[in-house]
Amino acid sequence: MHGAKQRPADAHPGQWVLIAPEVATDPPKTPDSEPLFTKLRNPSTGEATLYLFNSGAQQLFEVKAFHEEYRSWFIGQTVQQDGRLLFVTPLDPLFLILYYLIKADKEQGKFQPLDQVVLDSDYPNCPLLLKCGDVKQHIHHVTEEKEIGTQKFHKYSQEKTLKWLKKKVNQTVKALKGNNISVGERVRAATFISGRQITDTEEDYVRYAHGLISEYIPEDLSKELLKYLGLPEHKSPAPEPPLKKRKLSDVPVEAEEDYTKFNSNNPKPKKANSKMSAAQKALAKVDKSGMKSISMFFSSKPKASK
Repeated sequence: MHGAKQRPADAHPGQWVLIAPEVATDPPKTPDSEPLFTKLRNPSTGEATLYLFNSGAQQLFEVKAFHEEYRSWFIGQTVQQDGRLLFVTPLDPLFLILYYLIKADKEQGKFQPLDQVVLDSDYPNCPLLLKCGDVKQHIHHVTEEKEIGTQKFHKYSQEKTLKWLKKKVNQTVKALKGNNISVGERVRAATFISGRQITDTEEDYVRYAHGLISEYIPEDLSKELLKYLGLPEHKSPAPEPPLKKRKLSDVPVEAEEDYTKFNSNNPKPKKANSKMSAAQKALAKVDKSGMKSISMFFSSKPKASK
């Protein structure tokens, strides 16, 4: 891990703890070419995102932060209040350049020099993307080129870009398989597909790789890439129809011990119990002469004769 200081040009001074490849933190060859943390426009969202240029801006790195609440670092004899752990990984600068190429194509729609396309008043370090190694050699993957004299002019090409992105998807699929990373369950969770048995199909790998690449391209281009890969767009599944209810009987049913009679389609009257209990037999032998029925106590009194 390295404690990296940020350049004074940025608004967030202090130290960070990060995990990065050695090439990202190599000492500068000249005093003015030290590694630089800077904010650039995210190619997918258009929002400000932190990136790292190594010495001499030869390579671009993406900066991801792992953050937990109530975390700090002890660095030497000091306590670093910012407890985030930063992960620095290489990133192809063409993804960030692609954002400006698409923007220029929509606004001007003409061939232009790259240094007139990759400009952003909100992000003054944006032109450093063109200094990254191999950018000028690989820019033809996403643009049409014209050369006049010693100067080259470029214009965004969606057709060439989709071919380039497909290669990126295929490379990602190969890396996922090579590292034995299971993606089937993640794809189904992201697309709301339910299934009893989760297996990694080729479509699962391609769809998952498409999702990873889509984090670095605009949404419209992501949809075009989905079509170019021949993947159907997933939709939320329709709710399953409710279970068919049994038709209730139209015959009035008395509450008895057998409540299943309520849902019977052919209710049958319950037969009277012909057997008598011992108490009922004893009561039957009692002499009832002179006794009044209990119903007599609740009947209306006869009117007195005048």
